[in-house]
Amino acid sequence: MSDKPDGKPSDTEAMAARIRELETELADRERDLAVFREELGKANTQLERFIKQIGNELKMASTIQKALVPTEFPNIPGFEFSTKFVPSPVSGGDYFDIFEHEDRFRFGIVLASSSGYSMSALFLSVLLRMTGQLEARKGTPPNQILELMAKELLPNIHGNESASVFYGVIDRRGFDMTFAGCGRVIGLLYSYTNSKVQRLEWSTPAFSKDFKGGIESTTVSLNPRDRLILVTEGVVRALNPKGEEFGEERLYKAILAAPRLGVHDLRNEILYQVERFAAGRDLPNDATVVVTEVKDRVIKLAKT
Repeated sequence: MSDKPDGKPSDTEAMAARIRELETELADRERDLAVFREELGKANTQLERFIKQIGNELKMASTIQKALVPTEFPNIPGFEFSTKFVPSPVSGGDYFDIFEHEDRFRFGIVLASSSGYSMSALFLSVLLRMTGQLEARKGTPPNQILELMAKELLPNIHGNESASVFYGVIDRRGFDMTFAGCGRVIGLLYSYTNSKVQRLEWSTPAFSKDFKGGIESTTVSLNPRDRLILVTEGVVRALNPKGEEFGEERLYKAILAAPRLGVHDLRNEILYQVERFAAGRDLPNDATVVVTEVKDRVIKLAKT
């Protein structure tokens, strides 16, 4: 009952009613908060499981990737090779190989960089299926080989997946290299005679679901002590603490800094400069360096 003659609640009653309303609202908020905390806990548990699963899958994919990277190459008279594969904990998908053709005067070099491990596995499966064709089609230009790869890859590419690839064939009869490329693999030719670095050019984009073809082959001559340097984009995309990329200009400088050293020294110089530039930061992509040097123009004919 009201304390006032006019029947209106007193200030004390009004305050007590307001307190009861606030207590009811607070109880509702606490129930909502409890439900939210419960749902958040479930979501966090699911997220932790997902992160662990992804981490295990990436670890397994990286392990498989490293196991598939060749550690031995054929002994090819007149040439010396040096390679290094540095896996990235962020994104990976590099693959390379050096292999003799059925025609022993010819050998091939493949370097590929994919947008991720799934795309790398797809590319590798296609490459393995085509190994026999690469050897048997000894007169097929590299651009046609890449077109065949594209036909195998395109139906299975999804989303923003992509793969860049270089394929070169060196003929020891005339010491010429015919090559074709797609995407962001970088090919450089260092001339021993004039100490200049020439970029091996191609305009074809990486294999993707929108790939339109148009791959072309190019032939260059190789001279004694010339070097072919191939790197994946993980090298040039390495970031320093300021967020700057290593880039091609620093790559050129690294190559020219030690032009008279051996192929292993040159490979190590490139990776040392990248590591120094990154200052401990993780590579955003796998980094692969392949260096090939022409030692001598040697051709050994088979005995009849």
